Amino acid sequence: MYYGRFKGSHYDCGIHWGTLLRQNHKLIANQHTFVINETRKEFAKKCLPIYERYYPEILYEIKGIADGQQTSYEDMLTFLLCMYCFEFQNKCTCIAISDKNHIILGRNSDFLTELENLYMNCLYHLDGCYSFHGNTTAFVEMEDGINEYGLAVGMTFIYPQNIMPGMNAGMLVRYILEKCQTLQEVISFIKSVPIASNQTITIADSLGNIAILECHSQNVEIIYPLENENFVVTTNHFHSSSMKKYNKYDIDDWNSSLRHQVAYQALKNNHLSAQLVLDILSGKHGFMCQYDRKKGADTVWSVIYDVKNKAIYRVEGNPSRKPYKKDDRFLFSY
Repeated sequence: MYYGRFKGSHYDCGIHWGTLLRQNHKLIANQHTFVINETRKEFAKKCLPIYERYYPEILYEIKGIADGQQTSYEDMLTFLLCMYCFEFQNKCTCIAISDKNHIILGRNSDFLTELENLYMNCLYHLDGCYSFHGNTTAFVEMEDGINEYGLAVGMTFIYPQNIMPGMNAGMLVRYILEKCQTLQEVISFIKSVPIASNQTITIADSLGNIAILECHSQNVEIIYPLENENFVVTTNHFHSSSMKKYNKYDIDDWNSSLRHQVAYQALKNNHLSAQLVLDILSGKHGFMCQYDRKKGADTVWSVIYDVKNKAIYRVEGNPSRKPYKKDDRFLFSY
């Protein structure tokens, strides 16, 4: 897992990182996942005005990376703006709990083992936006994180259907970490911006509010904890009645339904605690991360954001085989 620290303006951090990679003979465009074709180019062009309106700073960062890599800005845009829209490889589980003693968001990231040395843990302290700590299987875009105001975010990816120009899952999470302090701010943003990909976004804020946002280009559904339940959980399919019709069932979703069932039952039948979330994500209550690495898939990191206690616990790799370690590098302001 790469570690990145980013500061200054969005363009400055982009060109610094892109140049650093190039000087170390690492060219993003040479990765086999860097897929550029006419279909994606046309889709990215349609998405571009939406980013120019809602999130122009991120385009400056992408331009900086392209300049630092001495490669095509159009190709870099195409790669990043189309991510999560044309393939289905990321799998994950998100849990949030909130009661008088705990505010916690936990997430397993399940992905391809062949790329796990390229995944990133990032600390961003950029001009004019909130500082945050995050993790990603790509770059620029984030898949989970927590910002200086204690807003924790985690996304799960849903098979891409109903795709229209808009912001994709990783960009939505990145924006939320940079711009939002509370669940309500996240909801207002998600309901206002065009969305390209299909995903859930799990939120826990420092006020103790938790929810799952199921969203794509046509609909946003908010899932709050049920009565007498102080938790929410989601995997790689939609669960709300209005969104179930958008699920695709004839695919390999890495046991999404089983992971959801295991996590829900464990949360329902046990005393809520940080240790319980760790144990669930570690597979101690049933199938969660027990993948066969020989098939090229595994849990590549797991993270717990303990919002109330301002603490981050993370394991680089499968939590059933490796221990969580506390990460004290990030400073909270709330």
